Amino acid sequence: MDFTNKHTVRVTSYLLFLLAATQALYTLLRMADIDFPRQLFWGTESIIFTFLMAFAGAAMVRAKHYHVGWSAIAFSAALNLVQVSVGLTMFTPFREATTQNESLGPLAGAVVALSFMIYYAAKLLLGFAALIFGIAKMQDGAKPLGGVTAVVGVVAMLANGILIVLGRNAFLPSAVAGGFGVLATLLLGVCLLSIKHHDEQ
Repeated sequence: MDFTNKHTVRVTSYLLFLLAATQALYTLLRMADIDFPRQLFWGTESIIFTFLMAFAGAAMVRAKHYHVGWSAIAFSAALNLVQVSVGLTMFTPFREATTQNESLGPLAGAVVALSFMIYYAAKLLLGFAALIFGIAKMQDGAKPLGGVTAVVGVVAMLANGILIVLGRNAFLPSAVAGGFGVLATLLLGVCLLSIKHHDEQ
């Protein structure tokens, strides 16, 4: 099975839309305090992240321009896959162990902190990709879309960078950084969906 560069970019865009939708829904359910199967959500995202690595990586090696942007998307997917895997495989065992031995509490907290650190790094990379492709859209003539995408990308980078440097208990809530990361993901997908394909090698 062979994919043209146009198909590769389009699939990457669709995968970004799926991620934005699942993460927005996850956030809404948590805010509404509605019980839902986290295994199903995170497992689905793991599959999406896996394919996103493949398609963004393929687009990166076939493009003449914006290699750093494609690299940011691919590596954000890799980081997110690790982060989700930590949540799926380690959160429950450590939580159960903590209920039996309270002295394990700091260790369980460290696992959660690791997961959030990886999460922030992935969102920072997506913000960076949004900045790169937002500027590219501005240069292609789509200044409103490109400008908004670039600005949201910068905000996502700053917000998640702050939490990486100062920790998740800093003055900025994690939901704000994550929200801008999701918005950057959505706008990035829109930019890629209409990107010009003249840069294929």
